[in-house]
Amino acid sequence: MDVQQITTYNIGVEATMAVISGKWKPIILCHLNCQAMRNGELIRAIPNISQKMLTQQLRELESDDIITRHVYPQIPPKVEYCLTEYGKTLAKVTSAMCSWGERYIDKQRAAGNQIDLLDTNSEFYQKTS
Repeated sequence: MDVQQITTYNIGVEATMAVISGKWKPIILCHLNCQAMRNGELIRAIPNISQKMLTQQLRELESDDIITRHVYPQIPPKVEYCLTEYGKTLAKVTSAMCSWGERYIDKQRAAGNQIDLLDTNSEFYQKTS
């Protein structure tokens, strides 16, 4: 007889963090909020992530039904990742995280700290000289 393991959370944010925790998942989700992307596009968009880590994070997000992997039947194979309908419900969460981070960067700059923000689409982007 199989015994089903019970997962317990003390607060809802724990469940959210269980799904999107780590350094890379929120970043991947922010990129996929805008458009479906191929593996190489994600690597270029997130230059500090290794291929192994990207693959692992994508698999975990797929397993949690946050993203879907679409393989096109062509040679060479084309694979795209995009948010599922369920995954799109995280857009408000990741957008809020992004906005908060940009305000934090602005606050740090106001305090005299030198911080580069490389996202040229951000209103807080400042090109370094």
